[in-house]
Amino acid sequence: MREAVETTREPLPRSQRKFKSGTTGFMLAMHVGAVFALLPQFWSWQAVVALVVLYWVTVLGVTMGLHRLVTHRAFVVSQPVERILVLMGALACQSGPIEWVGLHRHHHKFSDQPNDHHDAARGLWWAHSSWMLHPIPALSHVDRLTGDLQRDPFYRWLDRWFLLLQLPLGAALYWYGEIAGVHGGGLGLVLWAIPLRLVIVYHVTWLVNSATHAFGYRNFDSPDLSRNCWWVAILTFGEGWHNNHHTFPHSARHGLRWFEFDITWQHIKLLRFLGLAKKVREASYRA
Repeated sequence: MREAVETTREPLPRSQRKFKSGTTGFMLAMHVGAVFALLPQFWSWQAVVALVVLYWVTVLGVTMGLHRLVTHRAFVVSQPVERILVLMGALACQSGPIEWVGLHRHHHKFSDQPNDHHDAARGLWWAHSSWMLHPIPALSHVDRLTGDLQRDPFYRWLDRWFLLLQLPLGAALYWYGEIAGVHGGGLGLVLWAIPLRLVIVYHVTWLVNSATHAFGYRNFDSPDLSRNCWWVAILTFGEGWHNNHHTFPHSARHGLRWFEFDITWQHIKLLRFLGLAKKVREASYRA
């Protein structure tokens, strides 16, 4: 076991203080688009439905696909099912799947240590989102940590072109909004389903890096700052039971106590019931 987390940090080295223009510009554009989506002229019930459905698809793609399935191999599915789940996760625009998985595996190796790229000991804002706007030294370790994915042409292609998935989605929504005469038109549907959805998904999933390393309770004495935070668990479909996860990272089930409801775990159980998931790893809580 590692030593207890030291919460004092040296200032960032000069090489990490500059902002990455591409990532910063993209995040700024998405947040501006999200604000425009909330203007009254773009409101419609169809837009709300599109947002809710795509939120469910995207968050499950991240939690069940990129995280529990691919990063930790907590259960096994067929190649077509895995690729569908990964495509769902790629809709979150949180980098390509190889980079996402590599950085998350790196985080588990060095959680809340100085070389953790979203080290919570540097403050909640750094852990929440600021880390990604600056050069990330951990990226140099991604290839070493993702050899299982590097061999698959599908993962290599999607890692490079994941942003393109928004184009057919946006085109389909715009077409429907125009022909159906939705209030706000096709543009309204696109604004609600892409920038507004992405911004909500961003901040919700980023809470796992920030809030669950600061607020809540601990079932286990893991050597990091991870905590179980019920409201983050609701928003992230179970990822908020973070202390449980850091203690048993290869468990498909994160909510281990009777009151720790884990929506992603319920979906995994459904896949297992349907015969689509097997070799499901499951930790348990013992008081």
